[in-house]
Amino acid sequence: MNKFLVWIDAFRLRTLPLALSSAILGSFLAYAEGSFNPTVFILAISTTVFLQILSNLANDFGDSQNGVDNAERLGPERTVQSGKISKTEMKRLIAFFVLLSFISGGLLIFTGIQNANIGLIILFFIIGIGSIVAAIKYTVGKNPYGYSGYGDLFVFIFFGLVGVCGTYFLHTNHFHFALFLPAASVGLLSAGVLNLNNMRDIENDAASGKKTLVVRMGSEKAKLYHTLLIVLSLVLTIIFVIETWQSIYQLMFLLSVFPLAFHLYEVYKNHVPQKLNNQLKVLALTTFFFSVTYSIGILLI
Repeated sequence: MNKFLVWIDAFRLRTLPLALSSAILGSFLAYAEGSFNPTVFILAISTTVFLQILSNLANDFGDSQNGVDNAERLGPERTVQSGKISKTEMKRLIAFFVLLSFISGGLLIFTGIQNANIGLIILFFIIGIGSIVAAIKYTVGKNPYGYSGYGDLFVFIFFGLVGVCGTYFLHTNHFHFALFLPAASVGLLSAGVLNLNNMRDIENDAASGKKTLVVRMGSEKAKLYHTLLIVLSLVLTIIFVIETWQSIYQLMFLLSVFPLAFHLYEVYKNHVPQKLNNQLKVLALTTFFFSVTYSIGILLI
């Protein structure tokens, strides 16, 4: 039982609401156009969950391997660094979640793509394999992209553009460029969560050679960048709502403005990195709330 609880801790289940935001929003954007496949929705959720847990496990392993997880780290204790899980055990579990992600993602692709379009199936498998590789390579390997300042970009692409647009397409089998607006909104908020995480860990990351964007630009500029991510996410969604206006219910997502404004105030007045831990939860849950309220607004149209 104790070992089981250690594994659950390594899964970092608190990160799942943020990861699910894109699959939820993409699904209900499809619903708004009269195309909703319950099987696609369930498989999109399961694939997202497996990929997020895979990313968390790989991050636990990679940061320990590269020396970033140490006594100076301000975040939650990691399982490999603490010795609760051996590196061999972690490698096996990472391989298991690669397999789960591939199987679930494969079923999602074959369920969602109609008329067995081989070209589209191959394209989505390439995207799916790219998602698996991105989940692992953030901190694992000789040149992890998270250590070179590219983490924000990959989060924006996979948590936003790929997550929302890909899910939408698998429900509808068509695409329009306006979808990039809400997809980018979720991607920007997700990048904000990573930016906040890196603001918390700036001193240890700098000392360990992890050159995140925050390390490169410094804490004060990182706060401005953080504000830009959040404000731009709201602006893009407002533009999309204007473009697709049908009902006042589409404005339900504006309920997220209040916790986001409070969040930005707390970030700006912060001068103790460790105290940003609580704001990580606030922003992750608010991103989930943003997706859910917008989806509810779609259901009520």
